[in-house]
Amino acid sequence: MKKILVIGAGLAGAVVARQLAENTALKIVVMERRPHVAGNCHTERDPETGIMLHKYGAHIFHTSNRAVWDYMLRFGEFMPFINRPKAVTETGIYSLPVNLHTINQFFGTKFAPIEAERFIASKADTSIDEPANFEEQALKFMGPELYQEFFYGYTKKHWGCEPRNLPASILKRLPLRFTYNDNYYSSLYQGIPLDGYTAIVERILDHENIEVILNQSWVPDTEKDFQHVFYSGPLDEFYLYKFGPLSYRTLRWDVEVGKGDALGHPALNYPSPDVEYTRRREHKHYEYWRMFDKTVVFTEYSAEAAVGDELFYPKRLVNDTSRLADYMRLSQEEPSVSFIGRLGTYRYLDMHKVVEESLAISSRWLEAHFAGQPYPAGVIQ
Repeated sequence: MKKILVIGAGLAGAVVARQLAENTALKIVVMERRPHVAGNCHTERDPETGIMLHKYGAHIFHTSNRAVWDYMLRFGEFMPFINRPKAVTETGIYSLPVNLHTINQFFGTKFAPIEAERFIASKADTSIDEPANFEEQALKFMGPELYQEFFYGYTKKHWGCEPRNLPASILKRLPLRFTYNDNYYSSLYQGIPLDGYTAIVERILDHENIEVILNQSWVPDTEKDFQHVFYSGPLDEFYLYKFGPLSYRTLRWDVEVGKGDALGHPALNYPSPDVEYTRRREHKHYEYWRMFDKTVVFTEYSAEAAVGDELFYPKRLVNDTSRLADYMRLSQEEPSVSFIGRLGTYRYLDMHKVVEESLAISSRWLEAHFAGQPYPAGVIQ
């Protein structure tokens, strides 16, 4: 009997592997190029300070899908956590996302919600009918002052290009509130695993039908030895960059270890274009239920990703969408390969969406498997 191969031991690959292992007698091989599971949500406890570090950037799990939340709770306890980042600018330290407190503080006003909404509407550029890019969306949405203070510089640093070269859809994901609600997410369920994300993923993969192989990269034509492959690696890498690489942003961090409390908060954003980094995170505050004498601060920088770099944010600019269409066309010719997850589908996906999609993909594959029908090939979109 041929086995099932899953490339990547992040959340996408782990959830698919577990679902197939629980519902079939098939053997599932999970191949991971890194020396650990959990992908970019990997956590590990720092031996010097005892602090749980989010090695590839801090992650807060949030969802309004009760089935997704219950699935995660199967594999570990979550502590409540509300994401309330702050923005450090030349004029002050502000609450994010932009809310009534931010507006009143920035403009020196005492607006009630309806007054603030009318005030911001008066700032909006009404000459823009259908925003063609991020900058036009911002100017139509909030006017020039808030855009310049909180969005222009941060966006330019994070994406490595002028905001007018980015799609308007990026800004549509960011909330603007006319209440004092500073919860970054509107999800019903929000939290951080008590024992870290890696422990969660290890438990998901802990099944007698699953074999995990670490430090093993994808090798072309490996799929021929398996009944089906679920591939969560980079889509362009699977095809050896035949149409050129898809563009991503990567991240790097300067890490500082010290005593006491350095920032007084989990996350500070730095929107100013004159500050090289984008944000700083103090990891002890993501584990507020424990006390630590020392501290660890990650200062984050964004850069254009080259082949071989860790890939974080798909840019999906004009050249990318053209290349993506070519790769997706090729993927339709892979009857035994399903492309999943953030890298496999070249989309920015929050963790809850990865879990939700992986559960749905698994269900569809199992249905086809037991019906003796071929599973639809290609990129899952």
